[in-house]
Amino acid sequence: MKKAVHFGAGNIGRGFIGEVLHDNDFEVTFVDVNETVIDALNARGSYEIELAEDAATRIPINHVSGINNGKDPEAVVQAIKAAHIVTTAIGPNILPFIAELIAKGIQARKLAKITAPIDFIACENMIGGSDFLKTKVLPFLSEADIAYVDTYVGFPNAAVDRIVPGQTHVDPLFVVVEPFSEWVIDESQMRNTVIHLKGVHYASDLEPFIERKLFSVNTGHATVAYNGFYYGYKTIDTALQDERVMTALINTQKETRDLLLAKWELFDETELLAYHEKIRGRFVNPHLSDDISRVARTPIRKLGYNERFIRPIRELNDRNLSFASHLSTAAKIFKYKDAADEQAVDLQNRLTTEPLQSVIKAVTGLEDMSLVKALEASITAL
Repeated sequence: MKKAVHFGAGNIGRGFIGEVLHDNDFEVTFVDVNETVIDALNARGSYEIELAEDAATRIPINHVSGINNGKDPEAVVQAIKAAHIVTTAIGPNILPFIAELIAKGIQARKLAKITAPIDFIACENMIGGSDFLKTKVLPFLSEADIAYVDTYVGFPNAAVDRIVPGQTHVDPLFVVVEPFSEWVIDESQMRNTVIHLKGVHYASDLEPFIERKLFSVNTGHATVAYNGFYYGYKTIDTALQDERVMTALINTQKETRDLLLAKWELFDETELLAYHEKIRGRFVNPHLSDDISRVARTPIRKLGYNERFIRPIRELNDRNLSFASHLSTAAKIFKYKDAADEQAVDLQNRLTTEPLQSVIKAVTGLEDMSLVKALEASITAL
């Protein structure tokens, strides 16, 4: 049986990436520091996922195990050495912390003279996730190691899409996921061209698909979350019952379509409209009562220069297209409060101690003063 190593035994890892790898006859080794989950994986060797739909279909996932990288990093190195594919779903901020382990795994493969190609695929909500991971891995490698990487190791970028709401169960491995899922991999960056995962779409140019997903699903989800919070709601589905929130989502999707159509010739307006309508249906799924606090968490990161609001605002502005809805939601992020969210607390503290314009520049990275002042005016208007 083929072997896969997956970093991140959380809900996305088990409920999405693990399912696809299992369906492709991989034995999956999950790497995580969550001792409860890792111990349960090793004790049982299987778990179940449930589709969030009326039928509540359950899917068994077998041939799984776990390694606690905090306790046994060498076991992770040996697992990478024996793997046919390595994936991650740990969050962009955590990728740098696994870079040295991945580098040691690559060195172990080189030392063992393994010439079978392997790909490391970061399945994260970011543009260029695998590229970013590679930049963190390379400093731990020698020139000879890097030559080996150039020949046998790929870091193909990927776009992933499946809503997995925050949840707790008696069974630490059980996870409920939405029926819809999409995983796209940039085949032009692959080293192992033999492995083609069923259920995965391979594209020669991934960037349009990543932007379509990030600006449609992630921007849309965040639009509902921050508008929902502003109007006093706790969950995504209940917030969307408010016409103001639904209108904000629809208007943001319209701006997103305008941007995607202006940038990429491969997209068709009718198809994008259907795609956005489907997304709205996914968000209102009554079986996916997702907490706004989960979707809205890490507001400073979501205000980043290349993130889900500021990047579309910049690129719409460059093309003289409207970004009013994106700007309105971005302003509401500055009003977001959550005592349990470190970034939310930090943002509110900075807003009380620093000039608003200075905070805007610092968190968004914006240098275009017309955009800085537009965002400042939108925040002040609230």
